[in-house]
Amino acid sequence: MTELKSDFLRVMHDRGYVHQCTDLEGLDAYASDNTVVCYVGYDCTADSLHVGSLVSIMMLRWLQKTGHKPIVLMGGGTTRVGDPTGRDDARPVLTDEIIEANMAGIKKVFQQFLSFGDGPTDAVMVNNADWLDKLNYIEFLRDFGRHFSVNRMLSFDSVKLRLDREQSLSFLEFNYMILQAYDFVELNRNYGCTLQMGGSDQWGNIVNGVELGRRVDDKSLFGLTTPLMTTASGAKMGKTAAGAVWLNEERLSSYDYYQFWRNTEDADVIKFMRLFTEMSLDQIAEYEKLEGSQINEAKKVLAFEAVKLCRGEEAALAAAETARKTFEEGVLADDLPTVEVAKADLDAGIPAFDLFRRAELAKSGGEARRLIKGGGAKINDEKVSDENATITADAVNADGVIKVSAGKKRHVLIKPV
Repeated sequence: MTELKSDFLRVMHDRGYVHQCTDLEGLDAYASDNTVVCYVGYDCTADSLHVGSLVSIMMLRWLQKTGHKPIVLMGGGTTRVGDPTGRDDARPVLTDEIIEANMAGIKKVFQQFLSFGDGPTDAVMVNNADWLDKLNYIEFLRDFGRHFSVNRMLSFDSVKLRLDREQSLSFLEFNYMILQAYDFVELNRNYGCTLQMGGSDQWGNIVNGVELGRRVDDKSLFGLTTPLMTTASGAKMGKTAAGAVWLNEERLSSYDYYQFWRNTEDADVIKFMRLFTEMSLDQIAEYEKLEGSQINEAKKVLAFEAVKLCRGEEAALAAAETARKTFEEGVLADDLPTVEVAKADLDAGIPAFDLFRRAELAKSGGEARRLIKGGGAKINDEKVSDENATITADAVNADGVIKVSAGKKRHVLIKPV
């Protein structure tokens, strides 16, 4: 590959963000001489994004840090349709009220990563419902539908996988890629946006937008995708046994967020430092030299830096200190996640497996039973051997709580109320 001239693409390449680009040389030349206005779209399917969205958020952050302008596109309109990409079934239809509430939750996280304002490189947040709600269906079909080949649309992975598995794909979902392509045209017309970024699963949708801009407005637009994010063991990034790793504090405590990064597989630590922190590549290269148990020090640095970016330095310091007290000193730390349980329930007695379920250390009673049978469950640091043992208020310790643990790294305080 020829040497990249623009700071933005050099960072993207050197830190491992680039998978495909519609025209890498063209984008590099454009980014060297112009301020790139770039967007990433986020549908409002939940009230927080999770770690799976963090790659694209970091790309927008680096875009801004290298002198360009990010657009965060909220999918207030497209969420009503549902992106079929990577799914075997249709997304549930959400009401406008739920979409609005989800959008408000998602907006919070971007304040941590981007600088918003009216300046030439300040980020802006827009909602595609602003133009999609106003579309005249017949007019839209006539002006834009004619530029899309159904034969080609059927060849895209998001469609082909569903059809190959003989899973139903509604006409509503089939329209999603047309609406996403139209978003790019609208953003180019109104904001001068010339680049769309996203995950590799969005390649077909992004190419559609690039081609639509060329056909209807004769504009040169660009698309850039990231590699599919998986862990070294092949698991999907951002999913754990306990569920999604949410970015918002309301959904996941800073301590649990810290622990997610602290538990990174050895083979992923350096890759994740490049992608999810702002440590210099020289610093990261030093950590790459560590071997064996020394890698744990790199994991602590990764966890601290990741929490600092997402939740702020104060939260990162508190989470690191809680982890240190819990694991190195073995003392009860105030910042451990707390779950309230009715005092009356404890007086009556709660089966051990159900206490672990209530503490959200297991998704179900069956999973909690398996945890106990496998020897990974502790109450007040004592191993639990009987899954049906009755836990009562007698287990409440001097601090007024019951400490329940799954393995060595997941702890929750049960507080009677």
